[in-house]
Amino acid sequence: MERILAAAAAVLGEEVSGPVDLGGSSRSHVLRCATPGGGTVVVKAYREVAGFAAEAAGLPFCGGSGPRLLAVDPSFPLVVMSDLGVAPSLADLLLGESAEAARDGLLAWARTYGRIAVAGAGRRREWERARAVYSGGEARRRLLSGLGEVLPSVPAGLDAELAALEADQERFPVFSPGDICPDNNLLTAGGMRVLDFERAGYHSAFLDAAYVRMPFATCWCVFRLPPGQAAEIEDAYREEVVVVHPELADDGLWAAGVRQAVATWTMFMTWAMLPGARERDRPTHSTRTPVPSRRQLLRHRWGYLLEHLDAGEFPAVQEAVRACLETTAHWEVAELPYYPAYR
Repeated sequence: MERILAAAAAVLGEEVSGPVDLGGSSRSHVLRCATPGGGTVVVKAYREVAGFAAEAAGLPFCGGSGPRLLAVDPSFPLVVMSDLGVAPSLADLLLGESAEAARDGLLAWARTYGRIAVAGAGRRREWERARAVYSGGEARRRLLSGLGEVLPSVPAGLDAELAALEADQERFPVFSPGDICPDNNLLTAGGMRVLDFERAGYHSAFLDAAYVRMPFATCWCVFRLPPGQAAEIEDAYREEVVVVHPELADDGLWAAGVRQAVATWTMFMTWAMLPGARERDRPTHSTRTPVPSRRQLLRHRWGYLLEHLDAGEFPAVQEAVRACLETTAHWEVAELPYYPAYR
């Protein structure tokens, strides 16, 4: 703690004190600190260079929808940001009791990420230069590497299909904070504001669009949305990103692209969660309730993917997912219910 405060003060040029731990994660430590003028700032120190580089480079690309970047110390590494204050998150609304508040929050979420995509249009080279400064030119991670090591069986042709899904991440690129889960979105007096740029970068607009359809591909706060509402939220995001990529107004192109992104996220989360879930089941969050269990979430993801892929589309992926469902049938977990706000 003392080292973080000293480094933050040195790079900011003024003392910071009275740290309040905001939680962070296994990858970072986040503190709200007081400044001599009576204000507060947020200091975020990182255990991983990749997350630091993405956030330090990405914050200026958010079009005013996130914190302002105040100072950077690449040697620690840490960043100092403006403080967005205390406000409910989108997760709070979805786990709450008001369907109207949840819908309004979801629409604000979709439009915010659409506006961020527009703000980042035409700036990819600028982003890559900034990230390289902080990361030493570290390459972008592959979402689907290592998947075959955790599957119960590896069907013929799976590697080729995963390579096609990887390549699809480059189609219709938009800037995104990356981890766009409900708890990273605060509903402030000035509108929705975004936290956590540790996975920021340019990727396909379909990957963000799939977050609604699944919903929330990599998150702990996952239940089901009413079908009509999920489509409404997805349309709100699409209305924004067609400004960057007018081709996405084509319904067939859009639908196929989002289906492929759902397949990408599903297979990525299979890699991330299946080994631990095989050993034992546990909630997707250690302190929040209600949340699904990891086994419950995995089986929901697999069933959803099979339901929404077209017949003959990515047959090896479909075979692999069926094998996952068959080998975990003994888990006997309940179907995901709707979010509490819609029950």
